[in-house]
Amino acid sequence: MGKDGFAGTIEDWQRICRAAMEFRDGISSDNARRFFESWFDPYQIKDNGNSQGLFTGYYEPQLRGSRHPSKKYHVALYRRPSDLVSANLGKFRKDWEGREVAGRLKGNRLVPYASRALIEQGALKGQGLELLWVDNIIDAFFLHIQGSGRVLLDNGEVVRVGYAGRNGQPYFAIGRELVKMGAVLKDNISLQTIRDWLEKNPGQATWLMNKNKSYVFFREFKGAGKQGGPVGAGGVALTPGRSLAVDRKYLPMGVPMWLDSSHPLSNKPLRRMMVSQDTGGAIIGPVRGDFFWGAGSQAREAAGRMKQAGQLYILLPRRIQN
Repeated sequence: MGKDGFAGTIEDWQRICRAAMEFRDGISSDNARRFFESWFDPYQIKDNGNSQGLFTGYYEPQLRGSRHPSKKYHVALYRRPSDLVSANLGKFRKDWEGREVAGRLKGNRLVPYASRALIEQGALKGQGLELLWVDNIIDAFFLHIQGSGRVLLDNGEVVRVGYAGRNGQPYFAIGRELVKMGAVLKDNISLQTIRDWLEKNPGQATWLMNKNKSYVFFREFKGAGKQGGPVGAGGVALTPGRSLAVDRKYLPMGVPMWLDSSHPLSNKPLRRMMVSQDTGGAIIGPVRGDFFWGAGSQAREAAGRMKQAGQLYILLPRRIQN
């Protein structure tokens, strides 16, 4: 488990999981505290000796859409193409663990897949890959950033879509470009200010969004995640306020973490147990996390404004000697 096995073995964790199953019918706060104190030791995560890191937020957006294209619903959400090839680089070299490369085969060589701009210009048309159609290209762009969401159909049906793959092109934070242009002050950059600029500058919006060449493909989750949020990279439904996206190069999926940061809307202390259950294109480094806030307007507000300094601890089975 973890880079160079620092988090122990599967067997170490299975012992704890079997003990946790004894609380199948529920557990009080006091018993939960005793459980974690009995089975785990906390270790602070540092990056070359630096314990301070950046913690951002994400949420589950809701879009309006249809299963069929129309004048109103004209922006496609695509399924994963069959010619998209991805490889876990950790299988080739240990120091590449947690990294992935994606592209398509041209003869016997792997070449880059189409960028966001080429896909938006029709690179995938005619292949029957359209999963759903939505009414707003900016909404679709932020769905790509979040990685999952809900699409409300005209008949009242809510379709939950989640990450199915990425084109392998580099992720680019368009907020950085807005700061460089002088359009938004660095201290004021957030999901809200980025979206506001895109809506007020439709002539430049497509150009700016296409600077982020990364493109996400989706799949429909029928009945998935009913007990929480969408399904994360760890293969389980995310829990609002408890699931954390981390960099898999450094941290394993499914382990308890302790976050010591501040709330983005009040600056009051935000200290709580989290579980590493997801990843993200912009989540790079050991002391780096993306806090899942859930769905709804309050979740969107908190996620969009979260850019907090903080510290991160990992809880490891007590028998591991570090």
